[in-house]
Amino acid sequence: MHRLRCGASEEGIPSERGLKQSEGCCKRCFAAALLLCTLNRKVFDGMKEAIIKFHNYGFQYHTQAEPTLREINLEIYPGEKVLIAGPSGCGKSTLANCINGLIPFSYKGKQTGSLVIGQKETKDQSIFELSRQVGTVLQDPDGQFIGLSVAEDIAFSLENDCIPQSEMFQRVREAAQKVGIENHLEHAPDELSGGQKQRVSMAGVIINNVNVLLFDEPLANLDPATGKQAIELIDRIQKELGATVVIIEHRLEDVLWRDVDRIILMHEGRIVSDSTPDKLLSSGLLSENGIREPLYLTALKYAGVPVRPDMQPQSIRTILLSDEEKSRVRTWYQEHAEAKEENSAPALLEAEGIDFTYENGFHALKGVSATVKKGELLAIVGTNGAGKSTFSKVVCGFEKQQKGTIKFSGEDMADLSIKERADRIGYVMQNPNQMISKSFIFDEVALGLRLRGVPEEEVRRRVEETLKVCGLYPFRKWPVSALSFGQKKRVTIASILVLNPEMLILDEPTAGQDFRHYTEIMEFLLSLHDKGITVIMITHDMHLMLEYAQRAVVFSNGQIIADDTSANILTNPEIIRQASLKETSLYDLALLCGIDDPGRFVQHFIDYDREEREK
Repeated sequence: MHRLRCGASEEGIPSERGLKQSEGCCKRCFAAALLLCTLNRKVFDGMKEAIIKFHNYGFQYHTQAEPTLREINLEIYPGEKVLIAGPSGCGKSTLANCINGLIPFSYKGKQTGSLVIGQKETKDQSIFELSRQVGTVLQDPDGQFIGLSVAEDIAFSLENDCIPQSEMFQRVREAAQKVGIENHLEHAPDELSGGQKQRVSMAGVIINNVNVLLFDEPLANLDPATGKQAIELIDRIQKELGATVVIIEHRLEDVLWRDVDRIILMHEGRIVSDSTPDKLLSSGLLSENGIREPLYLTALKYAGVPVRPDMQPQSIRTILLSDEEKSRVRTWYQEHAEAKEENSAPALLEAEGIDFTYENGFHALKGVSATVKKGELLAIVGTNGAGKSTFSKVVCGFEKQQKGTIKFSGEDMADLSIKERADRIGYVMQNPNQMISKSFIFDEVALGLRLRGVPEEEVRRRVEETLKVCGLYPFRKWPVSALSFGQKKRVTIASILVLNPEMLILDEPTAGQDFRHYTEIMEFLLSLHDKGITVIMITHDMHLMLEYAQRAVVFSNGQIIADDTSANILTNPEIIRQASLKETSLYDLALLCGIDDPGRFVQHFIDYDREEREK
């Protein structure tokens, strides 16, 4: 007799997300039950009224010649968790701004069709009414803070409503407890970590008991472990409040650490897919539309294992593989794995015993020693506040170490000025707004060349070439103020890349970039690396670290705790725990398939994947 274990929603309707294949259940029976659950869900959804409803909706900004959104038909129901994905410029941020009311109240343009939020057309509501229904947590939490303390910031909307203080204090404490920030109510926002700032922003929106929680790239500025916690927190809050959750995010695999009901895939202003994660991940639409699929799925395809919806491919935690499919993965690994030669190049940068303490007493670096080889592509990783950025600032001369020495090509850098170091070492900061000084994109990228007296014809050639690689050439005459955060990031990278330094240090080079622009930037960095330029990337992106870094240095609490290949680091549970990193799903796939050396399996995948993409 076939046995099924089927989950149920609060209303008692079987759900795809809860459906699991029990031991002894054949795939045909399982598939039939999966279809039944899907049909039940559709019938049940038909009984509910959508809380967000787009009907033939379109939007065109006044400043643009073509519509950004075209023929959008989308319904989102109460209590759903929906992920909106797509490449940069596809319209997903514009869609979000329509939901939270920034369109049409802050961003003007022409609307067509219908958009209903909470049973009422948005054009017939004020932005105040919409804010009562939709709470937004921005990609950059600093842009959302208003109060001088955490408690004041959370209480801001209550103060506007003239809520009595006794009730206000109670509601602030309750909201803070829900997001786990109750012990920081007296802190100033700038004293918090990125993850803590995000929790404050979340408390500030849930305090109003909104029906919809909208998250705009919640993982962009978080280290891997904190990002994982953020996804877990969003999941828990959604279940506790019963709110509708809409997440906009490039890092698909990280969001799918917890279940979502649907993924809305957008491209060129249109919805190209609206389906469950299992169906979308089995379709091939992600790669066709410039979105990175989870790495474990790519590995399965390389091994000749087709990905099907009944395998539950949404997560490495849920995926079902037969013994034959596991055997295929092992065979692929054993037939193609090759040992790589170590880099024997001479040292370019040598740091010995670096110690640095800030004026406020924070001991940021504690006897740090590291060597970077000439022509190497190195990743520096670790939790927020571990000392990664401080180390790079000391190397560039922005800060002066109290102890230790730094040599570049064997020369002690102690007496070199910031300008002299900058001629050899280019530095791209994490926050683009701290680097940009010109009003227009072309002028910003050309600034360094012009200050160095480069002929204008050469300036134009080099700037245009760099802008093309960074995906900014169509915007070369635009003002910087018209760009998104991610586009500004690319401008600052271009302004340093155009100078052709010997060593390039990039702090979070791909934050906020979609897979296509991410790949373009990294391939350009690889082309520089191939020409002998040394590249150091400070990053929270474990995919970037795996795919591109030949070696990784791990910081924790102001010290280096590991110096090894990326594959070995991301398959070492103790290093991952100490440095707040995140295991790659390839590690879990190796264990699932009975592979004894997960580190070598991960390295094999990276090497094989690069060869495939270069064909």
